[in-house]
Amino acid sequence: MRSPASRRLRFTVLVTGAFVAGLTACGGGGTGSDTGGPDASDNQSAIPDNSALIAEIAPDPELAAMLPPPVAESETINVGSNIQSAPNNFYAGDGTSPIGYEVDLAKAIGSKLGVQMAYQDMAFGSLITSLQSNRIDMTMAAMNDTKERQQQVDFVDYFSSGITIMVQKGNPEDITGPDTLCGKNVAVVQGTSHQKFAAAQSGKCVQAGQAAVNVTATDSDTQNQNQLRTGRVAAILNDLPSAVYISRTANGGNAFEVVPGPPIDGGPYGIGFAKNNTALRDSVNQALSALIADGTYGEILASWGVEQGALTETAINGG
Repeated sequence: MRSPASRRLRFTVLVTGAFVAGLTACGGGGTGSDTGGPDASDNQSAIPDNSALIAEIAPDPELAAMLPPPVAESETINVGSNIQSAPNNFYAGDGTSPIGYEVDLAKAIGSKLGVQMAYQDMAFGSLITSLQSNRIDMTMAAMNDTKERQQQVDFVDYFSSGITIMVQKGNPEDITGPDTLCGKNVAVVQGTSHQKFAAAQSGKCVQAGQAAVNVTATDSDTQNQNQLRTGRVAAILNDLPSAVYISRTANGGNAFEVVPGPPIDGGPYGIGFAKNNTALRDSVNQALSALIADGTYGEILASWGVEQGALTETAINGG
């Protein structure tokens, strides 16, 4: 018997351990001009193949026994996501197969629980209401776990994102962190948290008797990348996953690099669940905890280059 969410799916991609190779080896998807991310023509080596790693994960009978009956009977968790955000989740070169570090983590969780993950692509703004109406079982879409959202759904935190500094390859201006931005030209996108942080950091520089940060705010990350390529700015501020992916793919990985260090003003991404679906929430939480403990979680993040956002333990509504 299929769960109610399964019957309502209009577009579904099943993800299983046997199907992994067909997904992760297909090539890169695009993030489009809005984010300035690379498209399918960029360096395909930036797309890791974690099929062998995930295939080695043995189902845990005790965790499988915790699953709610509809999921246990269908052996499927219906995942809602907005599949257009590399490297979190995006489409492979075939235009239909979801890939990304979130997709790999979801597949690993599914393998640990002995179930398939079925993806439904939908607008980001529909994810929470789709959970509440039982159209989907969980969502994994780079959604920040916040107190406001916790009033509507529950979260299992799986990643810490935040602001990251991206510089030219080789870091010619020796930028090592926020304090070394004093007196530098820095590009941000207008109206973002990155712009607010840059302004605040500039104030700290002045208070410390150093030169202010010269902040340039543009309409898109594409413009910022062009300025960084040509040396008009020394750094770009961006979210951790996006900055890492752009650095790995732009000009074959030879254009930019990310300054090492934990995310600035970091906060957790959460896997979302309906408030009345605590059984699935707790099953996924324990499966993810096991993957962190045995190192699988860390290997997946490292393969995508986003290990800076790794958590040492899970949390329920930790945002």
